Amino acid sequence: MRWTLKPKHDDDQILALAKILNVDGLIAQLLLQRGITSYEEAKKFFRPQLSDLHDPFLMKDMEFAVKRIENAIQANENILVYGDYDVDGTTAVALLSSYLLTLYPNVATYIPDRYKEGYGISYEGIDFADDNGFTLIIALDCGIKAIEKVAYASEKGIDFIICDHHRPGEKIPDAVAILDPKREDCTYPYDELCGCGIGFKLIHALNSNREDSFDNLIPYLDLVATAIGADIVPITGENRVMAYFGLEVINSAPRIGFKAIINNLQKKKLTITDVVFIIAPRINAAGRMRHGQYAVNLLTEQNMEQAIKYASDIEEFNTNRKGLDKEITDEALTMILQNKEENRFTSVVYKDTWHKGVIGIVASRLTETYYRPTLVFTKSGEKLAASARSVKGFDVYNALEQCADSIEQFGGHKYAAGLTMVEEQYEIFKAQFESVVAQTIDPNLLTPEIPIDAKLDLDQISPKLLRIIQQFAPFGPGNMTPVFMAENLRDTGYAKGVGDGSKHLKLSVTQNGTGPVGAIAFNLGNKLSVVQNGNLFSAVFSLEENHWNGMVSLQLKIKDLR
Repeated sequence: MRWTLKPKHDDDQILALAKILNVDGLIAQLLLQRGITSYEEAKKFFRPQLSDLHDPFLMKDMEFAVKRIENAIQANENILVYGDYDVDGTTAVALLSSYLLTLYPNVATYIPDRYKEGYGISYEGIDFADDNGFTLIIALDCGIKAIEKVAYASEKGIDFIICDHHRPGEKIPDAVAILDPKREDCTYPYDELCGCGIGFKLIHALNSNREDSFDNLIPYLDLVATAIGADIVPITGENRVMAYFGLEVINSAPRIGFKAIINNLQKKKLTITDVVFIIAPRINAAGRMRHGQYAVNLLTEQNMEQAIKYASDIEEFNTNRKGLDKEITDEALTMILQNKEENRFTSVVYKDTWHKGVIGIVASRLTETYYRPTLVFTKSGEKLAASARSVKGFDVYNALEQCADSIEQFGGHKYAAGLTMVEEQYEIFKAQFESVVAQTIDPNLLTPEIPIDAKLDLDQISPKLLRIIQQFAPFGPGNMTPVFMAENLRDTGYAKGVGDGSKHLKLSVTQNGTGPVGAIAFNLGNKLSVVQNGNLFSAVFSLEENHWNGMVSLQLKIKDLR
């Protein structure tokens, strides 16, 4: 691990902000690191307001989108809400379809089959719309590159509204409206929305146009918060506001589908991390293992008994997904070792029988192990399909662009992408991708980095400090949980391995007579010798509450030791 201590702001700046906010210098420094320099900005950060959301009509084409939907309702047209099969897509489809159904009955949903149709808008989906008399398709979390598909729909008399957040290519489809803040000609003030977030802006605009109360929209924010967490978009600006209020909905008045998932949990209050690791994988498992429509059905269900049945099916999909994910990851790791590819700049592996639904997760697992840009391929019909994952600081989308001559099609983000190609191109692509990454990546990026917000001595740690830090939540990209470093620590002699195979480390630390403070270090059981025998050591950690036997204590959650 690379420990990187963030540069400290100017002392005068820290003192000025600390004085304005009546907080200590450490809190002022943490806020400055997050771009907060004034009382007003701090107020928005600590007390998000729904009134901080931007006017949806600032988004390019929003007026056209609203007008076309209102015309469809007036003319009694059939509307098809179409979305990708992952969490962002299925939550977006659930959000928009359930809102439209409060206005008008002729609305249906369509999620493409991951295996038969692949990612994004498909000809099969357009044919389905044509066969069933739909004249308007609203696509969510996909469509920005579907130039030929939108033209094909147009020939059949079907209009498209596209709500996407992926990067456009040089040309965009000839749709009635394209809502995508990443369009170069769109001046919307915030361009980090997820697909479900753009769906929310669309219902915000429809609601405003009808002069209805914004309160109508609050129940949909649980879906937006889930998509924000799952799609790993920055939790800043509008995303922070929607995640904050969406979590309030999940914790106080969750939709029936979420209730069916979280009913058996012991946790009283879910955080964005719980949403990412408990709710999102289950929603995702539907599209990975069977069909994304199961997720939409669960998220729009009004009957608890039926929702429990959907949740039970999805739980089974998730269990099967975990088994496959482990099996394929083990195979891929063996393949890398057998081919003596541990020292490359990339991991690129392929087996024609691997399950397409889990190759993205496997790519993430391989990235965790070897920490380098990774692609996992499998056979999909006549073609090969792959999921790409990257390491922090390296744009895998740009690297794929430089290999475009051996790829049939690709799309995605800086850190995650998907692609298809003909099998004959696989070895050519593998060599080309390795070459591009080797020439363009900063070698430092191949070692995992722990960014550290500040040095912290144990005598600075208090319940009050933790309470203030907890108010920084919801945490995520752009606002990560504050991470600290402490030096000259000593264990009290309590240190021991815990958990299966002693893979974790539990310890109790002191520093220059201060302490002891309890600490847990997950997956660092192998570093027991570092802290034994009165050795002095440094640690990187975040602060958390430890709940044990009805007692609550403050503890360090250690990320690394040396």
